[in-house]
Amino acid sequence: MVASKKTKKTHESINNRLALVMKSGKYTLGYKTVLKSLRSSKGKLIIISNNCPPLRKSEIEYYAMLCKVGVHHYNGSKFFSPAALQNNNDLGTACGKYFRVSCLSIVDPGDSDIIKSLPGDH
Repeated sequence: MVASKKTKKTHESINNRLALVMKSGKYTLGYKTVLKSLRSSKGKLIIISNNCPPLRKSEIEYYAMLCKVGVHHYNGSKFFSPAALQNNNDLGTACGKYFRVSCLSIVDPGDSDIIKSLPGDH
């Protein structure tokens, strides 16, 4: 029981930090713009949903490794979506959007401390 509370709190804190980035920071949503931000070395943190296609995921991770940028794999919230394949829906909801988001790049965190709290899963 304690572990589920802890994971729920971490999901809530990640979602709160993401919402703060959406309000006060700069970001890019989507695969193509994430690659553009990595190529121009503007991205500070990359967040990828768990059900992003493996080829895209590995390509983003490769670019991030070359640019020395942290990558966080967003697991989604099991409390809101019972299906295993709704992680990009959860990431879109956490961003305050009404569409699915497979990956996003944080260019400027704004008032959020998301880059310090999520060093990435290298």
